[in-house]
Amino acid sequence: MEIREQISIDEFDGKKFKIRFVEAEDNRKAIITHYLRNIHNGVKKHYEQEAKAYLKDIITYKNQEENINIASEEALQQLLFEVENVPFPTPQNYTFKFIDLFAGIGGFRLALQNLGGKCVFTSEWDKYAQITYKANFGEVPFGDITKESTKKYIPDNFDVLCGGFPCQPFSHAGLKKGFEDTRGTLFFDVADILNRRKEKGNPVKIVFLENVKGLKNHDKGNTLKTILSTLNELGYEVATEVLNSKNFGVPQNRERIFIVGWLKEINRNFKFPLGKDTNGGTIFEVEHLNQVKATKVKDILIEDPEPKYTISDKLYAGHLRRRKEHKEKGNGFGFSLFNENSAYTSTISARYYKDGSEILIEQPNANPRKLTTREAANLQGYDPKFIIPVSDVQAYKQFGNSVSVPVIQAIFHEIQKQLL
Repeated sequence: MEIREQISIDEFDGKKFKIRFVEAEDNRKAIITHYLRNIHNGVKKHYEQEAKAYLKDIITYKNQEENINIASEEALQQLLFEVENVPFPTPQNYTFKFIDLFAGIGGFRLALQNLGGKCVFTSEWDKYAQITYKANFGEVPFGDITKESTKKYIPDNFDVLCGGFPCQPFSHAGLKKGFEDTRGTLFFDVADILNRRKEKGNPVKIVFLENVKGLKNHDKGNTLKTILSTLNELGYEVATEVLNSKNFGVPQNRERIFIVGWLKEINRNFKFPLGKDTNGGTIFEVEHLNQVKATKVKDILIEDPEPKYTISDKLYAGHLRRRKEHKEKGNGFGFSLFNENSAYTSTISARYYKDGSEILIEQPNANPRKLTTREAANLQGYDPKFIIPVSDVQAYKQFGNSVSVPVIQAIFHEIQKQLL
């Protein structure tokens, strides 16, 4: 009897199939999904040879080892449907191409796609973030960007490099050569990618980076100084600004530093958008959307959250005790309470899953509660259609580490003028 069976991207993780590959860390799923997502345009050539080989391998394997029949064309169509049937596909009439480094769950990608961009390469090492990214964009990110086995898949032709790179100290040994002084840090890999394109005579037009506010004074300012000198050495004019999410239609007091570099020969006058803030809540003039958006905490809250988000009597008693102890020492209050009429919350962080102490929502006749994961997504400006396929613990980490999407979109709206 002949048996037909469909395959899925997830089968590239099958234990039996995995032993057919000797690499300790490979990019099979990234290669196949990047190929499929670009199968109708010129970008596919960067991934095609290996992607087809992997597809052939898995079909051959299932035929021989499991005694089933899979038609190659049917398998291809099934995989195409899987990566294309996602909430946030690439715009059909895209106007620029970008790569998404240290991608997390895709905050940069959402913002740039909203403005007509096509992502041609993405990298993120965290396996749970990769799951969320794939569920929403149809692509599995490539892994560790410090490895040549990952960098070799970056296409030659793209306009923008973006990402929120981790903050690391640089060596004080020289501080004479920006590019050389970044070795051993993750920013070096950003600089390395830019340098390779420059040496090929096809430099990246725009660099768009995000980091914590503390980068500004990190290592007495030497870290930021080295980053800026490196970008200048690579041929970029650079602007930096600390912006607050609460001024961009997101009811969250979240300050981050943004770094924008553009090729010196472009010679444009880039200016950061600053947003607006009032005591009654945030008012953000969204120029490119022709609207004004006013927000308060109530705008990100959902109706009837599950009881599991209400903190226990024991945890609440601990919060109250620590508040009293910290107050007596003059160290603050230990946790933060908000309600629907609050103008904004404090910053949500990757540690929010532990006890929710930085943002607790008041409830009538009950202990306060944590934000739900959907509310955490709302607080970072994610689209309501954004899929959250991971546990609450992982989701809180992901949204705490993420960028605020409306801020990225507002900045890139100004950056786009450099691409005209």
